Amino acid sequence: MTNKTIITVATTGAFPTKNDNPNIPLTPREIAEDVYECWQAGAAIAHLHMRDDEGRGTMDINKFRETVTLIREKCDIVLNLTTSGDLNATDETRMIHLVELKPELASYDCGSMNWAHSGLFINHPAFLEKLGQLMIDNEVRPEIEVFDAGMFYNSLYYIKKNLIKTPAYYQFVLGAAGGISATVENLIFLRSLLPENAHWSAFGIGRGHMPILMTTLAMGGHVRVGMEDNVYYSKGRLAQSNAEFVARAVRLANEVDRAPATPNETRSILTLKRRAL
Repeated sequence: MTNKTIITVATTGAFPTKNDNPNIPLTPREIAEDVYECWQAGAAIAHLHMRDDEGRGTMDINKFRETVTLIREKCDIVLNLTTSGDLNATDETRMIHLVELKPELASYDCGSMNWAHSGLFINHPAFLEKLGQLMIDNEVRPEIEVFDAGMFYNSLYYIKKNLIKTPAYYQFVLGAAGGISATVENLIFLRSLLPENAHWSAFGIGRGHMPILMTTLAMGGHVRVGMEDNVYYSKGRLAQSNAEFVARAVRLANEVDRAPATPNETRSILTLKRRAL
């Protein structure tokens, strides 16, 4: 177990709007400015979603290109690009930005589920095989997003097929509508499934944010924060910025003697392919 904590900030997501929190960044320039502030506050990874001009989730390569360019002009934060930013996207539009922009990390959602009222979250086995091979070919590290235990076991299949390299990097997602609920007991269960050499991070959505954050730190995991997952900083109080979430995670990580990792320390921990800024 490393004595450093990797803090990921998920600034935007595909669903929250300015009606939910007026401080959420939606445009490429807003997202880039927000990520820069989070980097200054101590975030090592930025997990990025894009929005179209109406504020809806999109996999538009032009939005990704503009945002990534603006961020790389400002700082050396590790970029983690979503492959699931639009439930209506095609397999091609979910992957093409990885080939052109070559981020160090990208999400790999290891299974399908009902996204409650929002529709079906489809990650067909054929798509996951294509995505895994494309990530290997372009030296993009998969962040295996696990919304329930079945997705973890799916990941073992793709590891066995040599479509995911080890040691694997897992992100436990607790509290998504249709996924495993955000309880400490569920986090302990998911953590118990991992092989010894795996890297892992976790977050809770909404009211599950703080219990999962604090338990993850106590268990030696890495953490994710941000308005994609929770627009409230505390009960009844909207977050003023994503950097506010990062600053709290930094304080808590320092309290348990696991100082926040820098972007370069994160690259070393996760054996990432460094990209030119």
